[in-house]
Amino acid sequence: MPLLPNPIERDELARRYIETEAKVEGESYRRYREVLDVAGRRLLASFGVDAPSPLPASLPQWRPFAEVPSALADLRRRGRKIAILSNVDRDLIASSTGQLGLEPDLVVTAQDASSYKPAPGHWRVFRERSGAAVDATVHVGASQYHDMQPGAALGYRTVFVDRHGEKLTTSPTRVIHDLAPLPDVIDALE
Repeated sequence: MPLLPNPIERDELARRYIETEAKVEGESYRRYREVLDVAGRRLLASFGVDAPSPLPASLPQWRPFAEVPSALADLRRRGRKIAILSNVDRDLIASSTGQLGLEPDLVVTAQDASSYKPAPGHWRVFRERSGAAVDATVHVGASQYHDMQPGAALGYRTVFVDRHGEKLTTSPTRVIHDLAPLPDVIDALE
């Protein structure tokens, strides 16, 4: 991050940001742009930097990982429905879904749930809108804190996308390192 006075290793910066964001999300519900701003400012302040957060303006430019569009397209070809449960707001997710190469069957945002994962609001809204049974659903996510812990606690089978070789603090149903093998993993879970 160019605003920081000293270089910091990327994974350490990400870890510190995730911790800060989780604290901000746990304080009270606020729009995600505000969460990004407050968490970014707090992270910068922890390094002695008093500056606006660059994160809210950057989110619409975030791109999916390279394998994501083809993995999702393969899931769709295999007849799978795709829902996104995201900790962002509707306008921000709209700027991202167009990059996926397909329209999800359902999108549930923090704005819809008036809360942030790991709180159960996303899953409640998902069940209400989809009618999908817990045992017929597989929750896929890249956060043990936001996705694996609450998903498993609610009875979902879970697939953890472990892009960074994290130490497992949860017991996901399956672990993959990117989304490329996801269609075969979902088929095997049937």
